[in-house]
Amino acid sequence: MYTLIYLDNNATTAPLPSVSKIVLHAMESLWGNPSSIHRIGQEARHQMDMARESVADLINCSASRITFTSGGTEAANLALKTAIEKCPNRKLIVTSRLEHAAVGEALDLLVNDGYEIVRLDNCRDGIICVQQLEQLLQERGNEIALVSVMWCNNETGVVEPVAQIVSLCHEHDVLVHSDGTQWVAKMPVDVQDVPVDMLSFAAHKFHGPKGVGALYTRDGIKVAPLVTGGPQERGRRGGTENVPAILGFGVAAEEAVAWLTEHNIKNMENLRDAFEDALVARVPAIQINSSGADRAWTTSSISFPDVKGELMLLMLSERGVCASSGSACSSGALKESKVIEALGISDDGEWGTVRFSFARTTTQDDLNQAIEAVCGSMRAISQVLESSQG
Repeated sequence: MYTLIYLDNNATTAPLPSVSKIVLHAMESLWGNPSSIHRIGQEARHQMDMARESVADLINCSASRITFTSGGTEAANLALKTAIEKCPNRKLIVTSRLEHAAVGEALDLLVNDGYEIVRLDNCRDGIICVQQLEQLLQERGNEIALVSVMWCNNETGVVEPVAQIVSLCHEHDVLVHSDGTQWVAKMPVDVQDVPVDMLSFAAHKFHGPKGVGALYTRDGIKVAPLVTGGPQERGRRGGTENVPAILGFGVAAEEAVAWLTEHNIKNMENLRDAFEDALVARVPAIQINSSGADRAWTTSSISFPDVKGELMLLMLSERGVCASSGSACSSGALKESKVIEALGISDDGEWGTVRFSFARTTTQDDLNQAIEAVCGSMRAISQVLESSQG
């Protein structure tokens, strides 16, 4: 029997005990409607306000700039709608080929409303072409409603030059949204230092509960609601707030702030590097995707020769290792990842890609088992291929 090793943390993370505790407490004792003016409702409101402060502290902003949503996808959609309503005469939106479906698919729908979507090119490592963006801003800056670029790629861990992008866009009075779902709480974020106009993120990516996310908007940006029907969230999102999840979000944010030290981050970077080095030493034919780029410690995207990614995942699962082939939102669809395709890699039987993604709870023992599982899977696949050829 194998010990179950979870290396799919970019899909979701296990809630911390402190998070589970506050969620249960809220369900049992803080079940009042926070819009009610009686004591029970106002206690729920007070606790929710404290959680909002904790989430705001995570990215160094005022609590009033945080809008709670049902998750990262809604927060990203809310950012797009907000930009469109703020700049109604601008019909061009710029993004990349590497975005999560929360942005990419939402933008595809806007084409039907007369919007032009420009997707920036990227190098093989997955860094978007800033020079192309700069030229576009110079030529058509007054047409651009929004530039939306994810901070850290969910499939490769590549960190995009968000600070440079923000600086360029603000020179041309263009709004910037960043999908920070794979970056916030995994690396330090300060929206005063990197002044994005909007930032979306979700609690379950850093040991909080599912079903709750947030959109940060800088001062001067009026949120355009996606969900109407009540005055909640200062009129930005109708509907009774999910108090247990929001309180869990707050605790997860507090725990993240405490964890985000240079020592802890460096330790996780060392674990990832050692994992990749060990795999390359044991299986020299593999390819570490985007190895030439700045990557977050959270992700190792590895392509294996002569094997489909789905087969590799099944073999790993049989050996107790839970990984994925890419975004959790599309990995069950058995179709090629658009991100991997944009990197010039094809899961067509010649190369199969597996994403191993780590959390701050990942240990060296976990990765040692994963290394043995990869090597065992490759041996088993090789033996099957040899017998079929013989």
